[in-house]
Amino acid sequence: MYARITHYQMKPDMVQDAIARLEQMKPAIMGLPGMRQFINTINADGSGCVVALVESREVSDANEEAVAQLWAQFADHLAAPPEPSGFDVIANWSA
Repeated sequence: MYARITHYQMKPDMVQDAIARLEQMKPAIMGLPGMRQFINTINADGSGCVVALVESREVSDANEEAVAQLWAQFADHLAAPPEPSGFDVIANWSA
């Protein structure tokens, strides 16, 4: 499994609108090939982080264009471009 972790900065006055848009986009996000789990976090100042658990690094890399198109729908909401990175998952525990 592979984790794509993306840090982002929303404009603080756009957070609620961005959350509403995110809810509308759930089918497209969860429909990405290999998507296993999606977690999106945000603070009141608009700083946030997405953790997307995907089947493999190869599948994540193949989704790059589709992910960029999804982020493009937040262009007016973002204070800066998102900063993606990726890691091999060595543990994925839940209580």
